[in-house]
Amino acid sequence: MIPGAQPKALLNIDENGNLVMDENFLELMGMGKNYKLVREHDNLTNYSTDVMWVEWNENGRFKSKHDTIEIGRSLIMSPFNEAFTWQTTDVTEIIDNSENFIKFKTKNSAYTLTKEK
Repeated sequence: MIPGAQPKALLNIDENGNLVMDENFLELMGMGKNYKLVREHDNLTNYSTDVMWVEWNENGRFKSKHDTIEIGRSLIMSPFNEAFTWQTTDVTEIIDNSENFIKFKTKNSAYTLTKEK
C-alpha cells in the first residue's frame, strides 16, 4: 500500500456511537447505496449498489435473472453471491413502477425500492 494514496478509515462512528462502514469502502466492495429498499410494516431499510430480479422454476430453483420487476420474481440486493444483502419472497402485486421508484407487495411484505443515484 502506498501511503497517502487511498483513504485509511474503513469504519467510522456515527452520531449514536455505532460503527458504520465508510461510504468509499462500501462502494469499493460493491455495497454502495445506489438502491434503498424499505419494508413498510417495520421500516427495515437495506441499501445496495445494484439489484436484480430472479425468476424461480416450479421446484423453487433458480431459472433466470432479470433487470425488471414482474409478478412472481424475487428481488435480490448486491453483492450477488452467497452473502447477498437481502432477498424478498415472490412479488405478488406491483403498485407503482416509475423510473426511480417501485412500490410492490410480496407474499410476506410490502416494499418501496428507490434508486438513489
